[in-house]
Amino acid sequence: MVNFNNLLGLQFQMFFYACIGFLLCKWNIISKTAKESLTNLVIYVALPSSIVSSFLVDINVDIIKNLSIVFLLSFAIQFACLALSYLIFRNYEKTSYSVLKYATICSNSGFMGTPLVQGIYGTQGLLYASVYLIAVRIFMWSVGLSCFCDTSYKEVIKKVITHPCIIAVVIGIFFMITQIQLPNFMLTSIDGISSSTTFLSMLVIGIILSEANFKHMISKLSLFYSGIRLCVIPITVFIVCYSLGFDPLVSAISCVLAGMPAGSTTAILASKYKGNEQLATQLVFVSTVFSLLTIPLLCMGIELIY
Repeated sequence: MVNFNNLLGLQFQMFFYACIGFLLCKWNIISKTAKESLTNLVIYVALPSSIVSSFLVDINVDIIKNLSIVFLLSFAIQFACLALSYLIFRNYEKTSYSVLKYATICSNSGFMGTPLVQGIYGTQGLLYASVYLIAVRIFMWSVGLSCFCDTSYKEVIKKVITHPCIIAVVIGIFFMITQIQLPNFMLTSIDGISSSTTFLSMLVIGIILSEANFKHMISKLSLFYSGIRLCVIPITVFIVCYSLGFDPLVSAISCVLAGMPAGSTTAILASKYKGNEQLATQLVFVSTVFSLLTIPLLCMGIELIY
């Protein structure tokens, strides 16, 4: 299922891309204000293109069955993460608890996980990941946002249904069900844009990491959180999937996406709504760095078991 050489090569490639973003920002070739523009480019163009492309496949009973499992499983994982954040972090000071709760619920599974899954598991893996991330994005704009501010029902619905990646899923499902063939120039264009997703995503992550103060990044709490986010959650997900006899690819995708580091939006929202910004930056930085080691280990472990 996984080519180990490809896996390690992809990890080094993503690390290299992040280093480019890090250095370009440090050398002021890319300004820190460009981060928002690049982020929008990924969210509004690159990721949606990848998602639509992943749905352009021949449909069959097995794919429908597995997509249904992934959809339900992702919601179950999100509820479990919500419960876990309460059980483990509820006694922390309010601003710190908000950050820890959000970071436990909202991982970087969309921004970093999508290109990674595509690189490791191919188009079908990306298809399952696109459906998995529906629940993640719903929780991000509902429970997640409520960690920092009050959110109305209407606001949540609006953010979810207007999210470009959710729209891309709807478009993709339409083409998958109808089996309408797009013109060749459109397919080529979508594939071309999709191929930039990994580079742009990791470039932004490198820019974010360049803003961190390394002297104050590592703490006992950030290490403890990273252990929960990168090890405990994905391993638990895999044990459940394996015990229930789910398809190997479904189990692998769910495990890998559940093991992504803290979402970069953790630090952004903490800064905007006066949360514990320093802790948020620590969680994003430490979990992202350690994920470069834990993700390959997760993939290798899954491969050995199956």
